[in-house]
Amino acid sequence: MLGLSLGACAVGPDYRRPAQDLGAAYAHAPAGQWRLAQPGDAALPLDWWRMFGDAGLDALMARMPAGNLDIAQAEAQYRQAQAALGSARAGLFPSLDVSSSATRSGQGLSSANNPSNNFSLSGSVSWEVDLWGRVRRDVEAAQAGAQAGAADLAAMRLSLQSTLAQTYIGVRASQRQDALLARTLDEYERALQMTRNRYAAGVASSADVAAASAQLDQAQVQRIRLGWQREQQVHALAILLGQVPAGFRMPAGDRLPAVPAVPVGVPSALLQQRPDVAAAERRAAQANARIGVAQAAWFPDLTLNAQGGFRAGEFASWIMAPARFWTLGPSLALSLFDGGARSAAVESARAAYDAQAAQYRKTVLDALREVEDALVQSQALVREQEAQDRALAASRETLRQVTNQYQAGLVDYLSVVQAQTSALSAEQNVLSLQSQRLAAAVQLVAALGGGYVEPVAQAAPAGDGAPASGQRSP
Repeated sequence: MLGLSLGACAVGPDYRRPAQDLGAAYAHAPAGQWRLAQPGDAALPLDWWRMFGDAGLDALMARMPAGNLDIAQAEAQYRQAQAALGSARAGLFPSLDVSSSATRSGQGLSSANNPSNNFSLSGSVSWEVDLWGRVRRDVEAAQAGAQAGAADLAAMRLSLQSTLAQTYIGVRASQRQDALLARTLDEYERALQMTRNRYAAGVASSADVAAASAQLDQAQVQRIRLGWQREQQVHALAILLGQVPAGFRMPAGDRLPAVPAVPVGVPSALLQQRPDVAAAERRAAQANARIGVAQAAWFPDLTLNAQGGFRAGEFASWIMAPARFWTLGPSLALSLFDGGARSAAVESARAAYDAQAAQYRKTVLDALREVEDALVQSQALVREQEAQDRALAASRETLRQVTNQYQAGLVDYLSVVQAQTSALSAEQNVLSLQSQRLAAAVQLVAALGGGYVEPVAQAAPAGDGAPASGQRSP
């Protein structure tokens, strides 16, 4: 009874989440795009990619979990962490063993030392009473490790989802660029033919023909380069799905999805919505629990043992009372001198906690930076696209006027080439900015955690960042 009552105590500091200032709101959050987070409320859906409204992207996202090998590796590591938790919990229960033996022995050659038989069957129960909470702290550490493994798996999935979405957007943007270059090549071929006709009529110079031909060749080079770069992106998509590149085909379609409005929330929500933050926090809890495991080595171990069975020279004698045997009793073990090994283990555990607490704070700060970076990039790209749309309209008007002037013989063909190059560049920039805005939206979603919500079991009160000292009271 004394052992059971003492078992309610556990040495080592109780865990408190390391404190970190998060701020009340993001510096670059657009007006009306943030709100107070409610407990258990996710600002983003788990299937956040559906906000882009692209059936092809939805289809690829549905296929990735079953085929991606990085996810398979992370899931296996998570199962390892779960198995470690089960192994640690086994220390809370007694162990039951059974053994049997049959031996024949003899000595010398005299009749008095004839060979004899010995048969035995025994069972034993052993239980190490967790007086000082070493096993419970070990279970606490293993549980935090398993929760960190679950968060790592979620972080891996989110990272791969973000990569797949950005790669998919890159392929669609490349397809749009290819269609633009195809139309441009048709226009350049007509311009080249027109210039040749004018040269044959004596109203254009050979330099005009050479300029038109060079412009056509340069556009062809751009399209060839764009083609092999797009194929490499398609190969990357195949690997994300766990498929051989030669057997992968892009879903039908060539349009760019619309840029969605991403709900931003408040900085404090990152503690629950970012899986990498949750994993870092759980590892700090794991390191804290291991301080108690190290401190428990200073106290004696109490083990309760019981053994009983039968031992006789013949099987028939097992049912006889003299063949029965049993033992029952506790054992107490304490290390009196270890050369400072236990002190060093405790100091090492405390240092490991300090390192994990610092890593957690850094992970939180990195998460805040990523959100702020994505917000400022998204807002700047909106203004860039507005300016680029105006530049495109001006380039098209300039090309129209210069083409009319050339046909009227007022300017040379070099002016037409310059206007066409400017218009093509403006068209390409518009497409590039559209894809950059989509990629920035994906990056913002990933920075916000992609709809992941930290399980309630992982929650821990905020503290001053330092573990408590001493022993928890019964």
